[in-house]
Amino acid sequence: MNKGVNLTYQVEDKPKLPQALVFALQQLLAIMAATIAVPAIIGHGMQASAALFGAGVGTIVYLLFTRFKSPVFLGSSFAFLGSMAAAFAGGVSMSLGYMGLIIGAAFAGLVYVVIALVVKFVGTGWINKLMPAVVIGPTVAIIGLSLAGNAIGDLSSGSVATTSPYVALVCGLITLGVTITCSVYGKKMLKMIPFVIGILAGYIVALIFTLIGNAADNDALKVINFAAFDNMQWYPDFTFLTAFKGGYEYGEVGNFGAYLGTIAVAYIPVAFVVFAEHIADHKNLSSIIGKDLLENPGLHRTLLGDGVGSMAGAFFGGCPNTTYGESVGCVAISGNASVITILYTACMAIVISFIGPFSAFLSTIPACCMGGVCIALYGFIAVSGLKMIQGVDLNDNSNLFVVSVILIAGVGGMTLTFGKVTIENK
Repeated sequence: MNKGVNLTYQVEDKPKLPQALVFALQQLLAIMAATIAVPAIIGHGMQASAALFGAGVGTIVYLLFTRFKSPVFLGSSFAFLGSMAAAFAGGVSMSLGYMGLIIGAAFAGLVYVVIALVVKFVGTGWINKLMPAVVIGPTVAIIGLSLAGNAIGDLSSGSVATTSPYVALVCGLITLGVTITCSVYGKKMLKMIPFVIGILAGYIVALIFTLIGNAADNDALKVINFAAFDNMQWYPDFTFLTAFKGGYEYGEVGNFGAYLGTIAVAYIPVAFVVFAEHIADHKNLSSIIGKDLLENPGLHRTLLGDGVGSMAGAFFGGCPNTTYGESVGCVAISGNASVITILYTACMAIVISFIGPFSAFLSTIPACCMGGVCIALYGFIAVSGLKMIQGVDLNDNSNLFVVSVILIAGVGGMTLTFGKVTIENK
């Protein structure tokens, strides 16, 4: 592969510290909404700050395993939502549920470790045969397309239930417009931090609407919810602390052996599904940076980093981690592939999980602003996948049917159910 096209910073480059910190903030903003959404969806007292801490730790583990050659952030995986919910099913106690989160992530991580060992001794040739461009291309495209509904839904939503969708839409479109303008026409730093500038622009407009709404007592104009500042917590409630408290109650499951089996069935099949996403993300990132990550540092290292990083992340935050398409999109659009930026992002995630006001401020960024930037991020992921099939002969029906089936199954939201575990297309 040739060097990545239009990259200002290559993987091994080291931006000056002030610049690197701004780049890291941009990466953090790109991955933050999804990372903290998983614990919010699961509930049961799971904490966003703990998930953020776990994601930072997991990413550092990944960087160590990959010898700082793969610039991607690991965040909370949506694929394991059903698996995580299974850890609390059947009336088990809170402590046992949290222990189940840790054990489940260990099961999923072990799947990656086993596959990594196979790759180490057998090589990656079978991967390329099993997942050629005609398979990987539409799979990458589906990762972006399957998230499109989330971005569009967020675009017309504020942080307050009464927010007018039209007001939110204005804030979201301004965020998107400024992001695109900075990326296309910006010079130097502006071109490299379009998401930071875009979100700030959208946030300022949302703040103006909110202040007017407060002054006029008009709930439709209130976009930002500042309630996060009323309930600030200065330290995360780590998963392992609750898990090790004891007082395990097995509810309908009956005993620990049955519970362990439930967790295994809930997590292990999903790990194989996320393995395909792992391959897709790394092939996509490889095409961006111009270096085949499956060869150097090697698929076995990326798998080990992802698997062990996921175990470490769940130990602290409860959520299994996975490589984020949002992070890959941020690398491509900003032109910054410096792995130091990813390291700083991981450290920043860990630090802000202990800084109540800053963490609270980030949580006040309204959904419409995040929706604006996510349109660009998810759209880039989808287009990247389509670019991968440019060289595929779609006049050959054997190729045409593969691409068609993957795209329609993904866009249509096909799901497979194994017992109590549902595996979705994302």
